[in-house]
Amino acid sequence: MAKKRKYTEFPNPTSKAGELIKRRRLQMLIHSCCYYELDHELITDHQWQDWANELADLIKEHPDAYSDSYDEHFEGWDGTSGYNLPNRDPWVLGKAQSLIKRSQGFTTPSTF
Repeated sequence: MAKKRKYTEFPNPTSKAGELIKRRRLQMLIHSCCYYELDHELITDHQWQDWANELADLIKEHPDAYSDSYDEHFEGWDGTSGYNLPNRDPWVLGKAQSLIKRSQGFTTPSTF
């Protein structure tokens, strides 16, 4: 079984653009998993698309601002869909399941 990673275990960016790319990439991964793998929508399609568009623009404008183990999944990514992201990755799936559980009243919901 793969070890679950914490947000803080992902590389720390050295710029504001890098930090935002990191956040948006992880959000795209988690919320795509919720939607495509777990059939649960925690944010609206409109919110997801706003984040996706912002991320696509950031990646184009700052291609070297952030790098992590998910790089290959975001190469050429234009924000039109999260279907082909690694939605079954153990970290992504665990985080998505945790957020769904929280949204159902077990703890305070989060948009991470």
